[in-house]
This record gives sequence, structure tokens and C-alpha cells, in this order.
Amino acid sequence: QVQVVESGGGLVQPGGSLRLSCAASGSIFRFNVMGWYRQAPGKERELVATITSGGSTNYAESAKGRFTLSRDNAKNTVYLQMNSLKPEDTAVYYCNAAVRDWDYGLDYWGKGTLVTVSS
Repeated sequence: QVQVVESGGGLVQPGGSLRLSCAASGSIFRFNVMGWYRQAPGKERELVATITSGGSTNYAESAKGRFTLSRDNAKNTVYLQMNSLKPEDTAVYYCNAAVRDWDYGLDYWGKGTLVTVSS
């Protein structure tokens, strides 16, 4: 079975830093795209950043210049380095691992890790 395991969430002060990790395993196909989404109370889930197996990244406008997403393809692991955190970054962060082909796609999600930026 495919598993997506996240770690690194916690409480941090505004201006602080945090690093989230996500490891995906169990697929016979390559995870073409991996990344992070977040959901704050009362809001819909939104993109934070994604990265392809080739290393191409896509960031939400709010994350540009502050967050950095990297990938270790050999380990099917991604890392989200978050700097200069703001209270509005507070949310549950979900890792996504996706398999994409010409005529189908599969998405796998982690259970989420809470990031709280306060004080």
C-alpha cells in the first residue's frame, strides 16, 4: 500500500523557521509530482508548493521568497523549508504525492501536520 508520512509541524513565533518532511512509498510507479497544501480554519485547501521529479517547482504567491521546496528522488522525500513565518501561515499542512500519466492520475495524501505561528 502507498504511504505518505509527514513530520515537522509545531508551534513557532512569527519570523521563525520550520522544516516539514514528507516521505512517500509503496508505489510501483514514480511519484511525478510531490508537494504541500494547507488548510486554515474556515478556508479551502490551497497550494503551497509542488515539485516534479525533474526538479521544477511551483510556489503559491504567498510562499515565494520565504519557502523552499526540495526533493530527494531516491528516497521519494520532499522537504519544505519555511522561513519568516507569519500568523497567516497557521494551518494544517498536507503532503501530496501524485502519479501522472497521459490518461490517468492518482493522488495520495498524508494525514496532515499542524503548523501554528503565534506570539
